[in-house]
Amino acid sequence: MVARVTQYTLDVEDVDLMVTFWSGALGYTVEQGDDGSAKLWPADGATGPTVWLQGSGTAKRGKNRLHLDLVSDGDPGAEVQRLIGLGARHADVGQTGEEQFVVLADPEDNEFCILNAQPTRP
Repeated sequence: MVARVTQYTLDVEDVDLMVTFWSGALGYTVEQGDDGSAKLWPADGATGPTVWLQGSGTAKRGKNRLHLDLVSDGDPGAEVQRLIGLGARHADVGQTGEEQFVVLADPEDNEFCILNAQPTRP
């Protein structure tokens, strides 16, 4: 028996702002909760974990200890620009410039990466 990732939960200050960003970024559909939270679901036929945006009422502090690594189904550079257009920004977490990914932050400063390629086993 093993555990599998099924959902990514993110505490957010502004649920509506983050629903707009993350549903647009991932192409997920939105289910608003009665408690002010929102669950994002992969598009029909797509795979991937759900995302639960849980209102916390407080701003993020410090660097994330867990973050998403995303891969584009097209050009990674174009995907970075698309995400910036949705409200992301470049983030510096100490990268050297030699990485095979770009670090971005969402509108509430949660870091995530756009990988240049799908991870492969050695």
